[in-house]
Amino acid sequence: MSTVLASSSSSSPSSAAAAVEPLPAHRSRGYWASVWLRFRRDPVAVGAAIVVLLLIALAVFGPWLAPSDPYQSSMLKRLKPIGTEGLPLGSDELGRDMLSRLIVGARLSLFIGITPVLCAFALGTVIGIVAGYAGGIANTLIMRTIDVFYAFPSVLLAIALSGTLGAGVVNSLISLTIVFIPQIARVAESVTTQVRTRDYVEAARASGASPFTIVRVHVLGNVLGPIFVYATSLIAVSMILASGLSFLGLGVKPPEPEWGLMLNTLRTAIYVQPWVAALPGAMIFITSISFNLLSDGLRSAMDNKG
Repeated sequence: MSTVLASSSSSSPSSAAAAVEPLPAHRSRGYWASVWLRFRRDPVAVGAAIVVLLLIALAVFGPWLAPSDPYQSSMLKRLKPIGTEGLPLGSDELGRDMLSRLIVGARLSLFIGITPVLCAFALGTVIGIVAGYAGGIANTLIMRTIDVFYAFPSVLLAIALSGTLGAGVVNSLISLTIVFIPQIARVAESVTTQVRTRDYVEAARASGASPFTIVRVHVLGNVLGPIFVYATSLIAVSMILASGLSFLGLGVKPPEPEWGLMLNTLRTAIYVQPWVAALPGAMIFITSISFNLLSDGLRSAMDNKG
C-alpha cells in the first residue's frame, strides 16, 4: 500500500506539469502578412493589380514591343479601320499605327499620371505630419494656407497653373503636383493629429525623446499606410487630369504618343472611324479604373475592423 502511494506521489508532480504544460501556440501573423492575406483573397483587387503590373510592364518595355515605328506616318494609310492587314488597331489621322502608338504612349501617360502623385505624396506627407504633430498656431498657419489651394476644384486649378506655366511635360508635372499636395497634406495632418495623442507617443515624449525621433520612430509607421492608400486613389485622378491637359493643348506636345494628346488629334475623326478614335479613351478608362480598384482593395486589406 505504501509503495503504491509513494509511486503515485512521486509521479504526480510530473503528471501535473504535463497537464498544465501549454500546447505550442501558433505563431502570430504580422500586420503586413495579414494585409497581404486579405488582399490576396480579394479577386477584384488582385485582378486590378495584375492589370496595373501589365501596364507598367508595357510602359517599361513598350518601345521593344511596338510592332512598328509609332512616329512613321503615311497618308495612304490614313484612318484605316480596326483589323486592317498590318494595322490590327487601325491608324490615326496621319496614318501612324495605333497599336504602336498606344503601346509606346503608355510610358509617357503613366509617367505623367504617377509622378505628380509621388512628388505630392512626399511633400504633402511632410507638410501634414509637421502640421499635425506641432499643433497650435503652426497647425493653423499651415492648414489655412493649404485650404486656399484646396478650395479650388482640381480641374480648374490644374488648367490655371498649366496655362500660366505654359504647355509641356515638366510644367504639367509641376501643375499636377501642386494640385495634389493640399489633398495629401490634409489626410496626413488628420491621421498625425490622431496618432500624436496615443499613449506610446506620450510615453516617448515623457522619456525625453526629441520630436524628430518621435516622428521617425512612432508616428511615421502609423500614418504612412493610410496616406499611401489615399495617394494611390489619386493616381486615377492624375491620369484623367494629365490627359485632359494634353487634350486641351496644355500638356504633351505633338508628335509624342500620349493618350490624352491622341484623343485630341483624333477628335475630328470620330465620325469617320469612331472605334479607332475611342481607343486612347479606352486605355485611359482601363488604367483609371484599375488604379481605383487597386486602391479600394488596399484600403479594405489594411482595415483591421471585422
